[in-house]
Amino acid sequence: MAPTITPRTSPAETQVGIAIPSNEVEPKGDHVVLDLGRVETIKPSGRTGVTIDDYFAGPCDPTRHSKLPWFLRLHGSILPKMIIPLCCIGGWSTAITCISKYVHDLSVDSVLLIVLGFVVGLSLSFGSATAYERYAEGRKYWAQMIFHSRNLGRSIWVHVEERKGEQGKEDVINKLSAVNLIIAYAQAVKHKLRHEPEYDYADLKPYIDHLDTYAKDAHNGDVPARMHNDVAKKRFDTWAKYLGVPFFQTNPKQALKPYAKAEKHHGNLPLEILNYISSYTYAMIENETLSASVIQYQAYSCMTGMLESFGGCERVLQTPLPIAYNIAISQITWLYVMVLPFQLFPRLGWITIPGTIVAAYIILGIAAIGREIENPFGLDVNDLDMDGYVSQLAHDLIIMTSRPPINPVEMFARAKNMPLYPYSIDGCSYWKEMPLEEIQNAARGRVERQHVSINMKNADQQRVET
Repeated sequence: MAPTITPRTSPAETQVGIAIPSNEVEPKGDHVVLDLGRVETIKPSGRTGVTIDDYFAGPCDPTRHSKLPWFLRLHGSILPKMIIPLCCIGGWSTAITCISKYVHDLSVDSVLLIVLGFVVGLSLSFGSATAYERYAEGRKYWAQMIFHSRNLGRSIWVHVEERKGEQGKEDVINKLSAVNLIIAYAQAVKHKLRHEPEYDYADLKPYIDHLDTYAKDAHNGDVPARMHNDVAKKRFDTWAKYLGVPFFQTNPKQALKPYAKAEKHHGNLPLEILNYISSYTYAMIENETLSASVIQYQAYSCMTGMLESFGGCERVLQTPLPIAYNIAISQITWLYVMVLPFQLFPRLGWITIPGTIVAAYIILGIAAIGREIENPFGLDVNDLDMDGYVSQLAHDLIIMTSRPPINPVEMFARAKNMPLYPYSIDGCSYWKEMPLEEIQNAARGRVERQHVSINMKNADQQRVET
């Protein structure tokens, strides 16, 4: 498979994988220049909104804005999965109403509405609360992982010293490579949670192709990752999945069975990547380029936090709501909806049909939402936007490493630095000429000028102090 990269132009844009054919990579001296104008852009499904299939795929991009009011929005709604159940309920309520009207009265006392309604409400409340708790925990663990990853990247880039001469260039390259492994770790966690065992994904392979991993060793003879994760199956199967037909709901672990039969072991790729990061940190401590003990402790604490976040995500993924609860909630809600026409007909007559459909949409819809967000790491519309999280992390780390570590002495000596603003707009060079007592008095004077009103001139659009 040709080498691949995944540029990310901004956090709000969709992550794009770019396949690089060998004839598009041009050698320039001792390095390789990529002509980005001549490569093919591969857009993952569910992120562009161009086709109907993409519109119903996920996860939903939270940065996309819709001008429609909430009750008219379809993207992210549970309505597509409710079409077939509502049609069934509509046919059932129509049959009960017609039989009660023209053949035999099948109505029952409405006291069942009160008794069963309490049980249904209790079961829906339990299912929804449990599902959202798992969803919130998944988001919390990803937030922790991003936090520790940023902190580790900052510790490596800023606090690992760069030696003189050729060793300094090697140190810079090693630091960039270590920061890339932090991005690779987050990408590997994302694919691991989605039951995607390969290593040659467009957003992962460029970061780890030089590493020795079990996934790379097992890759020989495997289908490419793009074929393994191809969601463009038969259109009927795709639409049946979107419409919530249970017979076409595939198990995400299904793709792992061929590897198990072939006795291929893909290892634990995130853990292997973290081992390389830990080895790099230890090597920097040994050669004394990472000498501050507090930074050493911080770096290892960040790696522990990254591993703990990954373990928390695995706990959420591998501990679903017990099957007995899911079966009971499903049976209780369906039983309640199926009994509704018998209780509504004496009072509503023909209105029983639309009344039952509306009630079914509310009750079954809440239950369906709980089932959808119970596993927050998948590719449903309402699942966590893990692609966006990882892309934002990569964006932040790339921005951080785009400049050399800051020299604070040089930075504070710049002419635009106003150390005693808003008391004074004089620069650092002016205050260096002042006696210490004068500087301390000015620092006390800042207390009275904490609140500065900033207005915008209409003429020249310049901000001025008032």
